Amino acid sequence: MSVTATPASLAPDHHAQFIDLLQTSLDANAFIKLVLAKYVGTEADLQRLIIKQLTVKDQPCLSFVYRYKTRDITKNLPLAEGVATIAALLPASFKNAHLLSLTDEAQLEYSKKGKSSLFKSKPQQLREVPSAEHNREKNRFLDLSRPFLADLGVTNSKHELIPAMSRKWKQINKFIEVFSHALTTSPLALDKPVRVADFGSGKGYLTFAIHDYLRNTLNAEGEVTGVELREDMVTLCNAAAAKLEHPGLVFKCGDVRSVAPSELDVMIALHACDIATDYAIHTGIRSGASIIMCSPCCHKQIRLQIQSPALLKPMLQYGLHLGQQAEMVTDSLRALFLEACGYETKVFEFISLDHTNKNKMILAVKRAEPVDPAQLLVKIQELKDFYRITEHCLETLLRADGYL
Repeated sequence: MSVTATPASLAPDHHAQFIDLLQTSLDANAFIKLVLAKYVGTEADLQRLIIKQLTVKDQPCLSFVYRYKTRDITKNLPLAEGVATIAALLPASFKNAHLLSLTDEAQLEYSKKGKSSLFKSKPQQLREVPSAEHNREKNRFLDLSRPFLADLGVTNSKHELIPAMSRKWKQINKFIEVFSHALTTSPLALDKPVRVADFGSGKGYLTFAIHDYLRNTLNAEGEVTGVELREDMVTLCNAAAAKLEHPGLVFKCGDVRSVAPSELDVMIALHACDIATDYAIHTGIRSGASIIMCSPCCHKQIRLQIQSPALLKPMLQYGLHLGQQAEMVTDSLRALFLEACGYETKVFEFISLDHTNKNKMILAVKRAEPVDPAQLLVKIQELKDFYRITEHCLETLLRADGYL
């Protein structure tokens, strides 16, 4: 089946092309996933629609997962009905669609004035279709044949995963998966360079990965900077970037305070210690980043200030619990400050790093429309008062620049 009829008010070329790509991927058994985002309908708290293929009673169908703020609703439709439903939802209910298949990655976007844009990636050959029966297979957003993986010691000369690097490989893929999903809901357009800064880039695994994903999967121009204090790591990564001929990828020696780009689209700071995370978030906000990805560690500033209510002291006499409380309070305040600055923010557990058993991520995506921060600021102050917190580094930085 192919969908040919579209409302006259749409841009028929982009809408029809996108639906044809979807239908072709289904016909060729190459379909992996479709995400519809930027919801503009009337249902309260509906955030996005995730569509995958399933087999129900020996019949292929499309599974529609309607993702609300606090729940998911799933509806399974026959293929033909599912494709027709998707065609009708664009752009009436959703202004962004991200299609992932074995051979294509395509993104359809509609502006506020209804103008459509369609972006397609270069063909990819090594993706795998998830199991239709269980649909639990983990999609890989990068493949092992990418040259930078061999140069950084993740794979051998035959592009086979080195066993000792299996955890790092999982981390790289999870990072790109999180970034890919954030991109579908962000205001970023891929028809101009995407400016990325990765603070604390280390050996450059994630820096190379996001640059490779932008250029070779999304066919976008990436201007990616890795920032690292250790000069030997900077030299190593710049040599690898030059050897692999990665235009638009550079590494600089410094930290978030000494190397701060004036304009950014994506700000990354994984495993930034204590208030270094606050400086990184502040840099992201100040630079106008559409996506901010942080993985904090150490929460010394708030832990030293917290005066817990008497009722909680028996529970918090144990150092482990006291540290967990400091972490929760610190990162909750960071997320709330991001919300107050116009970001939709999530806090979740990221995949383990080599040097820690747990790894929390704060992911913030700039909203299309600003929000009134007044109520959020009241909640923030109440939380600070409850724990008798006098200063939060991020708040101090934001107030100095007039963001709060």
